[in-house]
Amino acid sequence: MADGRDGVVAMDQRDAVRRLRIDAAPEDPESVEKGLVTLVLTLVELLRQLMERQALRRVEQGSLTDNQIERVGSTLMALEARMAELRDHFGLTVEDLNLDLGPLGPLLPRTPQ
Repeated sequence: MADGRDGVVAMDQRDAVRRLRIDAAPEDPESVEKGLVTLVLTLVELLRQLMERQALRRVEQGSLTDNQIERVGSTLMALEARMAELRDHFGLTVEDLNLDLGPLGPLLPRTPQ
C-alpha cells in the first residue's frame, strides 16, 4: 500500500524540471543567454573536475611520468583560470554552476577552494 511519498517525490521532480526549463519566448532574451552560458559552463566545470580526479588517481598509481604530471597540472590550472574569467565575464559564481537536481541534490560535488 502506498504511503503517499511517491506522489510527493513526483511533484518535487516536476518542480525541479520546471525550474530548469528555458522559456521558448522569453520576455528577456538575455536571461536565455545567461541560462545557456550557465549550462555550458556547468558541463565544462563537471568535466574539469572529473579530469582532475582522474589525473590525481593516475599520479597516485604512479602511471604518469614527471613530464606528464607537469603538463596535466599546467593544463588543469589554465582551464581553471579560464573558467574563472568566463564566470566573471558573465557575472556568475561557482555556486551558480552547481545546478540543483531536486531530490538528487546538487550536480557538482564540493571541491575545496
